[in-house]
Amino acid sequence: MTSTDRLATTTLGADGIRVGTQGLGCMGMSEFYGSTDLAEARATLDRALELGITLFDTADIYGSGHNEEFLSDFVRANREQVVLATKFGMLRKADDPVYRGFDNSPGYIRDAVEASLRRLGIDTIDLYYMHRRDPEVPIEDAVGTMAELVREGKVRALGLSEVTGDELRAAHAVHPIAAVQSEWSLFSRDVEKTAVPAAAELGVAFVPYSPLGRGFLTGSFSAANELGDGDFRTRMPRFSGDNAAHNAELLAPVRAIAEARGLTPAQVALAWVHARSAVHGLPVVPIPGTRKRTRLAENVGAAAVTLSTEELEALEPIAGQVAGPRYADMSFTSAGRE
Repeated sequence: MTSTDRLATTTLGADGIRVGTQGLGCMGMSEFYGSTDLAEARATLDRALELGITLFDTADIYGSGHNEEFLSDFVRANREQVVLATKFGMLRKADDPVYRGFDNSPGYIRDAVEASLRRLGIDTIDLYYMHRRDPEVPIEDAVGTMAELVREGKVRALGLSEVTGDELRAAHAVHPIAAVQSEWSLFSRDVEKTAVPAAAELGVAFVPYSPLGRGFLTGSFSAANELGDGDFRTRMPRFSGDNAAHNAELLAPVRAIAEARGLTPAQVALAWVHARSAVHGLPVVPIPGTRKRTRLAENVGAAAVTLSTEELEALEPIAGQVAGPRYADMSFTSAGRE
């Protein structure tokens, strides 16, 4: 892909929101992966728009509000082009970096949307996700409140993250869901059990987060002990000890295809995710995260890569051989509720 090429576009659900076929995850610009050069991160946002990326993904907990505040100037300066996605439903504690709580209650949702709108400096959120399911609140009640936000003009379209197929159907019956965001990559395919088939059936787009296996699929690190103390990946089972050593060996076909095609491992991994659109019959818009323009151009280039049948077959067995779960506690994921 040259500097003059732009991404193709697709539609998020029946709401008709058109976006580039690859988005940008902005979480790492505020925390989780070490320190950030904010000037370079802002330049990366601008370059993303030039390349046809229009879906920019954040959440109220990223940097405890910092990420939404950081994106504010960029979003407002490019409001007609940017499709801004943010999320509610996860809770943190300042004195416990590991803690994650959940709240989908109507009052919390209303407080959360007002806080996000204020930090972002905008009147309407384009795509508002339930970040995680709160098992204490029926999904119909939570989505009912989200639907009220659409009618009030505070939200344009609704999304869900880490939901099962049955949960998606129940939510969609209350109000059309435009997109489901869940982890989906060569290393993580549990969403194909029920969530992806349900999304395809209902005409819902899928937005894979961590399509590069949180960087592991790129070869940028091969074990958690190579990461800094503040990097949250050090707490993920598949990147530690014997699991990491085993999983690093699974990357051999990714590297082989990359070398044969003159690509990077990241481009092969992303091309595989893009290919899921045709395999499963639904729009697929991965949101790899990066803070650097060089990585951004590399990732966008993957959208123009078509893997052969033989290459796809070589990559097919990887997910089934991965050692270790996505998170130490899988209860708050769709796989944990299947």
